[in-house]
Amino acid sequence: MPTTHAPAKEPGGRSAVRTLSRLWPYVRPVRTRLFSAALVAIVASCTGLVFPLVLKWMVDGPVADRDTGGVWLGALLLLGLGIAEALLFGFRRWLVARPLASVEAAMRADLFRHLQRVPVAFHDRWASGQLLSRGTTDLMLLRMFLAFPLTFLVVNGATIAVGMAILLAQDWALGLVLLAPVLPMVAFLAYFEGRYAAVARRAQDQVGDLTTVVEESVLGIRIIKGFGRHRSQARAFRELSRTLRGTELVKARLLAAIYGVIMTLPELAIGAALVLGSVQVADGGLSTGTLVAFLSTALALRWPVESIGFLLAMSQEAATATERYFEVLDAEPESGTEQDAGPGADAVGSAAVPAPRRAGAPPPPADGIRFDAVEFRYPDAPDGSPPILERIDLHIRTGETMALVGATGSGKTTLTALVPRLHEVTGGRITLDGEDIASMARARVRALVSMAFEEPTLFSASVGENVLMGAGGGTGTPHDESALVRALAVAQAEFVHALPQGAATQVGEQGLSLSGGQRQRLALARAVVGRPRFLVLDDPLSALDVHTEALVEAALRRVLKGTTALVVAHRPSTVLLADRVALLSGGRVTAVGTHQELLRENAEYAWLMSGGTEG
Repeated sequence: MPTTHAPAKEPGGRSAVRTLSRLWPYVRPVRTRLFSAALVAIVASCTGLVFPLVLKWMVDGPVADRDTGGVWLGALLLLGLGIAEALLFGFRRWLVARPLASVEAAMRADLFRHLQRVPVAFHDRWASGQLLSRGTTDLMLLRMFLAFPLTFLVVNGATIAVGMAILLAQDWALGLVLLAPVLPMVAFLAYFEGRYAAVARRAQDQVGDLTTVVEESVLGIRIIKGFGRHRSQARAFRELSRTLRGTELVKARLLAAIYGVIMTLPELAIGAALVLGSVQVADGGLSTGTLVAFLSTALALRWPVESIGFLLAMSQEAATATERYFEVLDAEPESGTEQDAGPGADAVGSAAVPAPRRAGAPPPPADGIRFDAVEFRYPDAPDGSPPILERIDLHIRTGETMALVGATGSGKTTLTALVPRLHEVTGGRITLDGEDIASMARARVRALVSMAFEEPTLFSASVGENVLMGAGGGTGTPHDESALVRALAVAQAEFVHALPQGAATQVGEQGLSLSGGQRQRLALARAVVGRPRFLVLDDPLSALDVHTEALVEAALRRVLKGTTALVVAHRPSTVLLADRVALLSGGRVTAVGTHQELLRENAEYAWLMSGGTEG
């Protein structure tokens, strides 16, 4: 069952106000319109409190004097007040609609940009559904909070304060009767809101788990159907749905308790005020109009008072959404990650060109790729556990191709991921032409190093756009077109020209409309399209048939002559592309030599090349 990166935190000691205050940098650019909207809403709400005063004048004046004209005048006043109130609330909605949509868009863009900057290890720990729910459901909750609960907590608070002042001014004794439930209600709300916050956090985490199941089921539909696992997937989905349903019912019970108290205590106070006021009217101590105005004002305050529980509940959910959002944004980005120019910058990460040399500066030393005493262990590995890679010393000379061979789990893929800094070494160093990659900007490292992964990933874009990502995304220039044609030829991906729109054909999500071999050839084309100085290939030919593999290898030999390459290989045919071979065993390089030398001198290598394992 999918879970978050860590157990959900129960926000018992969390301050909702302090958490929500983290939204201020996003709200600040639109604060003028939000403050204006709140002011308009306060005026509109307080306009409703004028109704009882008009009623008091009508009852004690025209009605008591049987003045029909005065009654009609009062009715027109009430109609005018109603129209003004409606127009003001409509104006408030217009004021907040556009800026809040901008706030949501800015937060979503920042979240997406940050997800591109955090280390690969972060994505390894987090379920994708949890990240999706933070970028969709949580941000929707925050937009709703800014549009309604935040404003009306202020508006209703101001309305209640003005209304209570009016009530006390009309009759202070009856006003104190209505104020009696305030302290019990505050204490009750403080108790239940804390419990509601914990349940709200649990529910939002469970939505993330449910999103993960849906996403994995859609992406893995071929596996599910191929192995007849639709029932087990449906069962897992039902179990998570039931769990979420149970949590939502707990929320509903807590809200019911809150509503019960918030609605009951004021009603009892209003009933007591009605009885006491009626007695005073009967004794002549209070006019009928004053009692009508008093009760009308009290009834007008019912919605502001009763809505407090609902608004506080929504505020707690918004605080939880804010907490979940900033859990991602607070994750440390990769060190040396360049900041975008601002909102709207390309978050996909266009490749940066290497830093230019100063005029007259000597060219960088042609030293190739060096691994000097490199060690690596994953950040979340238990203390004291052995490293995945230990004391790796390896030199790939400039212009040389080195094959990396080893059994499954020996650390080949991890080692290749260190070169473009997808993971950071935890010991030793890696240099490119004598320059430590740890001191280089990541964009520069990744402009120098190109990769093709064993599992080819394609995006929902055209074939050309997918391939030209390896050349900085492509600009549609003739140069890009010639580079695309050359890369497709190297990867033996001429099948592209037979697609309905050629290189402009959309490949669909993850490129699943193509075969595995076609996807792998496009991934290889993407790796070579930019003519990189350093090339890292993680078993790039594993999904190709023998005939296509031979054609790709023939073209790849020409490419490898002009670059320094590290190639993870499992087949002898791929190994033969390399000048030398490094054998990785148990996280260490145990032998380096030519293919023929290792066949003669190393039993483990000979066993691997004879088909002893598929790494």
